[in-house]
Amino acid sequence: MKNFDFKYICTSIGNLAGMPIRLYKNGRQVFYYSVVKLVKDPMAAYEDDIAAIDENVGYFVTKHFNYYGIVNSGAYKIVIGPTRQTANSEQELKELAFRAGVEPEDTDMFVAAMKMIIRMPLESVMQMMYMINYILNDEKKNLEDVILFEPGSTEARALMPAYDAVPQDEPRPEHEHNTLAIEETIMNFISQGKTQEFENWVKEVMPSVNGGKLAREQLRHVKNTAIVTITLAARAAIRGGMDVNDALALSDEYIQKCELMNNPIMISNMQYAMLRDYCGRVEKIRQGANPSKLVIAVTNYIQHHISEPITTEQIAEHLFLSRTRLSANFKEQAGVNLSQFIQQQKLDEAKRLLRYTDKSAVAIAAFLGYGSSAHFTTVFKKVVGCTPAVYRERHSENK
Repeated sequence: MKNFDFKYICTSIGNLAGMPIRLYKNGRQVFYYSVVKLVKDPMAAYEDDIAAIDENVGYFVTKHFNYYGIVNSGAYKIVIGPTRQTANSEQELKELAFRAGVEPEDTDMFVAAMKMIIRMPLESVMQMMYMINYILNDEKKNLEDVILFEPGSTEARALMPAYDAVPQDEPRPEHEHNTLAIEETIMNFISQGKTQEFENWVKEVMPSVNGGKLAREQLRHVKNTAIVTITLAARAAIRGGMDVNDALALSDEYIQKCELMNNPIMISNMQYAMLRDYCGRVEKIRQGANPSKLVIAVTNYIQHHISEPITTEQIAEHLFLSRTRLSANFKEQAGVNLSQFIQQQKLDEAKRLLRYTDKSAVAIAAFLGYGSSAHFTTVFKKVVGCTPAVYRERHSENK
């Protein structure tokens, strides 16, 4: 292999892209460069996943649609990112800081720095990766040749393809459709936030779907079907109370991800994950069978600020209500005091993090805005009936 100055290549690409870049040799990081000064490398949250990618060129997409470009050449691996086409929300960046192991006192600094990373489409990142790959491996590739990697999710695994692919050479009868009843069933699951019922339906009931032929070419047909499904899911989530901007931004990200996929089975599995994602998000903001607009608005606020100490005064100001009126109306409509409701929302998130991450109770307490881990443990034990450590041990099989 020709002798390349890998550090020079990385520095040049890092300056050009405006995002962090790393160089590994035999699995060990030997160089890191970023024009944006970060207190901790955000890739720490996904380092093992990215390290396992050994194709010459690849890209990795995280749960919040941040992506990394990867090139392997002999003993060397170059990783650039993260970036994405649209800005992350404040809460998403705080969750990234938590998952990457950023100290609580450094979180605001980390979030501010992450906002300074240049945003660009994945296609632009991959053009840089193709160029590096051609220089290092003397190999020409394009997006169709590259495999999408994403983190395995304990909370949402694709159980089965959500839609049948229509073979290009086997057209179905013009009027053979069976989508309306199935569509209404799925969208009702989303608008009502019935995640578990949706999962059970997929496992036990869901019939084969024939949505007609949306394109002559099979891959284009599957993509078009997915895009329609994503659009419908976003609308159903909005009807269920999800913030309009959140729902539409999520829709945009899923559509962009769909367009980058080239495997019909991966696209179908992505649809399942997307539908479950919308279900889960709506479930978080719907309390009871018929939550009022006030309860939904309060829950949306809490979910957007879950990493911060939240007070009744803050919510009242956000909703342009007096504290007294908000508290009275909320108690009447939700059947619980607002302060208790805020506490329960935070504890529900704490239980999820205890089950599905390896983060310590101390880190979780800090992430959720508790003044101390001792206070968090006291509240958790009082409400849940056991300490965070015992809760994690009891639910370890679900991690």
